[in-house]
Amino acid sequence: MTQAVSRRINLTDQQECLKLFGEKDHNLKILRDSFMVTLVARGEEIILTGEPLEVSHAAQVIENLRAQLRNGHEGYIPPGAVKKLIGEAKGIGAEPEPHGEAVLVSSRKKPIHARSANQQKYVDAIKSHDIVFGIGPAGTGKTYLAMAMAVAALRNGDVERLVLTRPAVEAGEKLGFLPGDLQDKVDPYLRPLYDALYDMVEYEKLQRLFQQRVVEVAPLAYMRGRTLSNAFIILDEAQNTSPEQMKMFLTRMGTGSKMVVTGDVTQIDLPTGKSSGLIEVQRILSKVKGLEFVLFTSKDVVRHRLVQGILDAYHQYDEERKDKPV
Repeated sequence: MTQAVSRRINLTDQQECLKLFGEKDHNLKILRDSFMVTLVARGEEIILTGEPLEVSHAAQVIENLRAQLRNGHEGYIPPGAVKKLIGEAKGIGAEPEPHGEAVLVSSRKKPIHARSANQQKYVDAIKSHDIVFGIGPAGTGKTYLAMAMAVAALRNGDVERLVLTRPAVEAGEKLGFLPGDLQDKVDPYLRPLYDALYDMVEYEKLQRLFQQRVVEVAPLAYMRGRTLSNAFIILDEAQNTSPEQMKMFLTRMGTGSKMVVTGDVTQIDLPTGKSSGLIEVQRILSKVKGLEFVLFTSKDVVRHRLVQGILDAYHQYDEERKDKPV
C-alpha cells in the first residue's frame, strides 16, 4: 500500500479563502468528493492528506484556482470552474464547447448542441438535405443528434410523425426463443431509441404520441411495403442491414419526408459472408444529388475521453492484423 502523504497550502488572507472555498464552502465539498484525500481547512491554511498522486492532483486544482483569483476573478469561484479543473487534473477534460445554434426539442428540456465541428456539419446537412447518412464510431452523437432534429421537426410542425427503426439482428439467440409477444421480443433491440426519446420528450406527452401513432418505434422488417410521407424517419444501426434491406428502406420515402441513416461499419453483427447495406450504399449513392454522407471519427466522440482512446487502440489493432500474413 502506498504511504499517505500530507501537503499544506498557505492562502494569502481570509478574502482569498472565502472566494476559493465558495459559497457555504461548496467548492471544498466538491474537492473532497472528487479526490481520495482528507481535506482540512484551518484559518488560512489547507491540509491535504492521502495517496501522493491524489494529493498532487487536488493541490494542482487548488493552485490553479488561486491563479484565477490572482488574475482578477471577482467574487466566489463558481463550482463549474472547480469541476472543469478537476476534470483536467484527472485527464478527463472539460465538456466540449457547443457549436452552432441549439436544437430546441421541448420547452421543458435542455436545448441540445452539436459538440464538434463535424457534429455541426451533420446538423446542417440534416437541415438542408432530405436524406443524410451519419457514419462513424460509437459516442459521436449520430443517433442522438438525429433524434433531436426529428423531435424538433415534429415540434415545429415540419413533419406530422416520427418513424424510428433498427434491424433486429439476433445476437446469439433466436427471437422465437425469447419470452413474450412479438413487441416484447423486439423491444430490447429498440431500447436505445426509446432512451433517446425519453431524454428529449416529457413522459406523459410521449405516451400520448405513441398512442396516437405520431411516434412509431419498430423493427426494420415492419417498413416493407409502406410509403412514409410527411415523416422524419431514422434508421439506426444501419451497418446491420443487408443491401436489399437498405434499398427497401430508402425507397419507403414519400413526399414531405426526411430520412437519416446512422451506423458504424466497424461493428457489423451480420453473419460471416453477408454484405452490409451501409458499406454498399456509400459506393452506389456517392454521386446522387440531394443526399449527404457525414463521416465521423474518434475525434468526434463526446463520451469519456477513454472512449476515444479505446476506439483508436482498436483501430490500430485492426490495421496491424491486416498487415500480418494469414
